[in-house]
Amino acid sequence: MALEEKINQDIKSAMIAKDQARLAGLRAIKAAILLAKTEKGKTEELSDETELKVLQKLAKQRKESAEIYQEQNREDLYQVEMSELAVIEAYLPQQLSEEETKAIIQGVVQETGASSMKDMGKVMGLANQKLAGQADGKTISAIVKQLLS
Repeated sequence: MALEEKINQDIKSAMIAKDQARLAGLRAIKAAILLAKTEKGKTEELSDETELKVLQKLAKQRKESAEIYQEQNREDLYQVEMSELAVIEAYLPQQLSEEETKAIIQGVVQETGASSMKDMGKVMGLANQKLAGQADGKTISAIVKQLLS
């Protein structure tokens, strides 16, 4: 498995460099991957798609925590979450801009023949498949709602 091996190598290099912030983020990724591998009695390797979902989940958790800490004026905890988020995002595919995402979703709307909010489920399903890892669900949902309303 390429990602797990890369994470292990990066953990070693972060330990040698004594980079505690990077090490914390890498250990969180490794823990999440190990958890995903062992859940429900699985013992086989994770697919690239599953690894991507694990990383996206971790990134989303960090973003939400950082927002909460910022609202509560906890700058120290906010910085920790943001540094871990930066490490996690380094392993995610490059995110598309809002304009690029909107263009792809417009293509999906035309492809499915969607015309109203009733068709949102169809559009969201296909859009999430096409944009997996390249845009977050919140952004996709907002654009779909905008285009269908």
